[in-house]
Amino acid sequence: MPTQTRITLDTFDNPNPGRNYTVRIRIPEFTCLCPKTGQPDFATLDLEYVPDGKCVELKSLKLYIWSYRDQGAFHEAVANQILDDLVAAVGPRFMRLTARFNVRGGLYTTVVAEHRAEDWVAVAQERLP
Repeated sequence: MPTQTRITLDTFDNPNPGRNYTVRIRIPEFTCLCPKTGQPDFATLDLEYVPDGKCVELKSLKLYIWSYRDQGAFHEAVANQILDDLVAAVGPRFMRLTARFNVRGGLYTTVVAEHRAEDWVAVAQERLP
């Protein structure tokens, strides 16, 4: 397993561009550093997106996420930066990143950041009996 991280997010063509479908990816081992103390912050990231022309390649996503291990970042800033980078790489119809940070000083932080393409409208879910 390579120990060097990288920031490039690779993509591949959406195999079903004519269909709205949701991709859900759970990243349970996100780590960055507190910019004030330098101590590690741990989070679970939940990524959900409706692809348009591209999908994110998972190994590159893993290596991209690893690149934050030695970076100082406030929770709000890192969640929004990850979303911005993913949106720039994939160009989704919709994307939501939920970052659930572990307890620190008795406080839990959850940051939810979203992107919606201007012309995209969510399809109502079918309610099954």
